[in-house]
Amino acid sequence: MQLTSVTGGGRMSGMSVTRTSLTTAIGLLSGLCLFTSQAAAQAVDLDWRFYLGSKSSSQYSPATQVTPTNVRHLIRAWEYTTGGRDSSNRSQIQCNPLVVDGVLFGTTPDLRLFAVDASNGTELWQWDPAGEGLRKSGVNRGLVYWHDGNRGRIIFGNDRYLHAIDAGSGQRISSFGDGGSVDLMDGLGRDVEGLQLQANTPGVVYRNLLITGMRLGEGPAPAAPGHIRAYDLRSGKLVWRFNTIPQPGEFGYETWPPNAWKFIGGANVWTGFALDEDRGIVYCPTGSAAFDFWGGNRLGDNLFANCLIALDASSGERLWHFQFVHHDLWDRDLPAPPNLLTIEKDGRRIDAVAQVTKSGHVFVFDRVTGEPVYPIEEIPVPPSDLQGEVAAPTQPVPVRPAPFARQLFSWDQITDISEESHRGVLEKFSRIRPHAPFAPPSLEGTIIFPGFDGGAEWGGAATSPDGILYVNANEMPWILTMVPAERRDGKVSTGRAIYSQVCAVCHGPDRAGNPLQNVPGLINLESRLKPEDTMKLLETGRKVMPSFAFLSQAQREAVTSFLYGTTGETDGAAEADDVVGRSPYSSTGYNRFLDSENHPAVKPPWGTLNAIDLNTGEYRWKVPLGEWEDLRARGIKGTGTENYGGPVVTAGGMVFIAASRDEHIRAFDRGTGEELWKAKLPAAGYATPAVYTVGGRQFIVIACGGGKIGTRSGESYIAFALPEE
Repeated sequence: MQLTSVTGGGRMSGMSVTRTSLTTAIGLLSGLCLFTSQAAAQAVDLDWRFYLGSKSSSQYSPATQVTPTNVRHLIRAWEYTTGGRDSSNRSQIQCNPLVVDGVLFGTTPDLRLFAVDASNGTELWQWDPAGEGLRKSGVNRGLVYWHDGNRGRIIFGNDRYLHAIDAGSGQRISSFGDGGSVDLMDGLGRDVEGLQLQANTPGVVYRNLLITGMRLGEGPAPAAPGHIRAYDLRSGKLVWRFNTIPQPGEFGYETWPPNAWKFIGGANVWTGFALDEDRGIVYCPTGSAAFDFWGGNRLGDNLFANCLIALDASSGERLWHFQFVHHDLWDRDLPAPPNLLTIEKDGRRIDAVAQVTKSGHVFVFDRVTGEPVYPIEEIPVPPSDLQGEVAAPTQPVPVRPAPFARQLFSWDQITDISEESHRGVLEKFSRIRPHAPFAPPSLEGTIIFPGFDGGAEWGGAATSPDGILYVNANEMPWILTMVPAERRDGKVSTGRAIYSQVCAVCHGPDRAGNPLQNVPGLINLESRLKPEDTMKLLETGRKVMPSFAFLSQAQREAVTSFLYGTTGETDGAAEADDVVGRSPYSSTGYNRFLDSENHPAVKPPWGTLNAIDLNTGEYRWKVPLGEWEDLRARGIKGTGTENYGGPVVTAGGMVFIAASRDEHIRAFDRGTGEELWKAKLPAAGYATPAVYTVGGRQFIVIACGGGKIGTRSGESYIAFALPEE
């Protein structure tokens, strides 16, 4: 009997048994000791060749070696230290790595690309864009692998570029685009130079096409349009473009003011895609139009913002769409790629597409027709009282499944972990507007619940072949407060006013920053940066800070003067207001509603993991995800924590997820939701794990980058496996 392990693409191992040796082989099997139980359970090598595990965005692995009965024996198999961590704890790794033919590809905190041996973490090569004079900015959530018939290549999105890198050598492929890179600023149908644009999440491959999106600006400042594009993977040439902000004569044009496509931005796919490869249909989840919180200059429903769009993958032709939020005022981007799966409802098998949302809902559609599998109702919602704003009168909500996050933050939901916490939250709660779903932004303060980061977030959901969806959720309130924009004679004419329009949404109106959002304060800026350095940063951006090159030289000088207190408040950019100030409002930024101990203002749980049977729309289980060690020490358990990054479900009966702020990775029983194993990480794993097998051994690898919500930054990938003996 000959056992042969064959790596690559999850191909089955060869097994040949001659007729003459069959009886002897069967007799010998019971006495063989050299094959471990793990190898017997997993006699194939399984890649993690695509972002989130598959083109259908399943976050599923057919690996069976690790099971509920042996998961407690998992050990740290290897650790790869990438380098590149920011000592100020503002760097992150959000990458879901790829594993192809025994090689793991990932990215570092400072946005280098690397390849390591997936069996032991030994480095094979690294590629640094800065080494070739290319800019780096943003974060990276994953990669694309494509084989052209001769060699494999990695498509690495960073800053405004797509880079094609040879998978074997780590060198740029010069025949792709311009010297190996494609500039996503090109081909958007209007001048967007100087606006924010980042390629942070990988696209999806259909035949020789890379279908991709991008991250764009969302504040009062101007933003680029979020059109969906397909590029030839050999040449880097643009093949098709779908306009998410329709132009004259295109479907949906009437849902915007005339010529909105010339000045409105957003409606972009920043989360990734799902592909039905057999049917040639790509499913595209879009975000909100900019400005996120005031839409007086974009009155109407605003197609194709906040939509799931089914496109012909070869041509970009629209097949169907569904809009989840009409005229979005809450930053209710679709936060994750949809999941393609097959369910059985009322005795009928349905090829479905499921979309999770920040509001904590799951919408399920027939993936061919777009018909809802479960009813969707349009519910009436409150109007807006902001100048020039007209909120949509209704919003869609599915009847089933029930939301996986609470929908109402009422007084009886105020935290009671201590009398002091309850009293402080109640006092603040009484001063802002009472919460209601889809309550519009306001000057008094509006509660966003679940928060700006979900419900569901970019980690997405996992699905198993039996139609069960597994999704982690945040259940935290945030407070959105609008402020009138500073203006003079209808213009944004001072450094202070420009700051309030384009900077305050992140750094705060008081310049104090937001540590939980990784945003530094700008008070006493002179102790860290010279004025000329700040001027340069406003033009180029750095890391997660976007470029503000759309500001004129005089406007950048005015902002810099304001930050350093070197001129009076009325000096500076008294010029035509053609790029800022289109909104009469800005906001005080993205602020979590916390108690006096910096815990969420609502009663626990604050983070959960959910299993939903999409065959019936019923829940299998719901459990807290993560814990606060200080509260556990006080006897308060089961709180869950805010979480970022998604789960992976396996054929072996496991759900693996890190995501929680307590710096652990965990394993749950897929059937019951029982937590069976956890391991402490050197930094929080705000990413989705990858599950694969090499040499018959199953690995679970997680990027430990930390750096979010006030936690320390890290610089390693850690792989767990069962002991070899």
